[in-house]
Amino acid sequence: MDENKNTQVNLPESTDACAKCDGGACSCPSDIGRCNLTSTNWLDDVPDNDFDIVEVLFKNTRRGFYRNSAHIPLKQGDWVAVEASPGHDIGRVGLTGRLVKNQMKRVNLRKDAEILRVFRKAKPADMERYEQAKAREEDTMIRSRKIAVDLGLKMKIGDVEYQGDGNKAIFYYIADERVDFRQLIKVLADVFKIRVEMKQIGARQEAGRIGGIGPCGRPLCCATWMSGFVSVATSAARFQDISLNPQNLAGQCAKLKCCINFEVNTYVEAIRQLPAKDVHLETKDATYYYFKADALKREITYSTERNAPVNTVTLTAAQAFEIIALNKNGVKPESLKPEEDGKNNASPFGDLLNQDAINRFDKKKKKKKKKSGEKNGNAPKGPKPETPGGDAKNGDSNGNPERRQQRQGKPKRSQQDGPQHQPADGQQPRREKPQRMEKKTFRPRKPNNSGAPENANGQNKPNNG
Repeated sequence: MDENKNTQVNLPESTDACAKCDGGACSCPSDIGRCNLTSTNWLDDVPDNDFDIVEVLFKNTRRGFYRNSAHIPLKQGDWVAVEASPGHDIGRVGLTGRLVKNQMKRVNLRKDAEILRVFRKAKPADMERYEQAKAREEDTMIRSRKIAVDLGLKMKIGDVEYQGDGNKAIFYYIADERVDFRQLIKVLADVFKIRVEMKQIGARQEAGRIGGIGPCGRPLCCATWMSGFVSVATSAARFQDISLNPQNLAGQCAKLKCCINFEVNTYVEAIRQLPAKDVHLETKDATYYYFKADALKREITYSTERNAPVNTVTLTAAQAFEIIALNKNGVKPESLKPEEDGKNNASPFGDLLNQDAINRFDKKKKKKKKKSGEKNGNAPKGPKPETPGGDAKNGDSNGNPERRQQRQGKPKRSQQDGPQHQPADGQQPRREKPQRMEKKTFRPRKPNNSGAPENANGQNKPNNG
């Protein structure tokens, strides 16, 4: 009983968890339970989702399709023993149901290809033998590399994968040129007493097996979620107007980055909706040639020179097609765009970050305007604070309402009643301000030519003789 319990603990559960990662998500790039190989079975809950072929996953992105002729109830994540040549192999179920038919079409599986069988679910004895064979992989890889160097072969053995029963091993190698490894196969078979199979892999698969961090700061796509590799051409970079700089376009595998293909279809569809590059625009002043285009914004820049940005004008696709239609009818507009007179083609959103201004860091802070009371050093004007003893409006400072009534009963003083200030005993009376005299206008005296004396007002006195 105890031995059976121990063997059952070593058996991985039929879930998406990896046994090497303490029951968590698989982070082993070379483990059989690599999570990026699994596909989401979105037809799992749909009735009549039966298909007798299942997809089984192995190490190093290797997968195979096997027929479930015994109608074993399988689900995603189950470990199974499948037919191999010779013996049997151990793998994990990656997909079941009708979606397997779509996967077979995606990998271009031939219709006349032989489909092997699923024997059974993996037993504890099968898993124990599989773990023993897997423990020999690292030692076998190191020894095989030394043998290849001794034979003078220009190749690199990157990984070794043993079959589930340990009778066969697949040697994954990388080589730039064609290699004759017939002698190597004989030596490896004699040394390890197994059946040898050589399989060449590309630099992309090697980089995905090793893993790493890309220039975007994230783990490599080939090591996390990509399960297939498509060739990347430089035309994909040209469609996106990416500079053809090998240092920027190449990844860690020294090949073109896989992410160049991610958005190329979007750019191709956008470019089809723009005017052709060989079409030029005619105006009364000059002829404009295609210079560059922004496919996603649907804008084209034209220049009066073919290979230099001279008198450039940026048009939308609709404006360019309109001018092309006018030129076909023999009409030449005066200019391409009114912005050509000196208006800048500003973005409709403006410069949100204010990065275009050269002197953006030289701006001076605006000084706050001081109030009239603050300029002279006085406190700003405001409501007078109320005294804690009472209300100044309803009484005196102590809140006495009788004092208010006395003030209201007193008559207002005027200048006719007498002096406004009554001095107390022993005090001198306050000096009253003298009244201002009215201003009089003085006229200049007229010259007295008659010789009569003048009075005080400047008038001539009558001469009585």
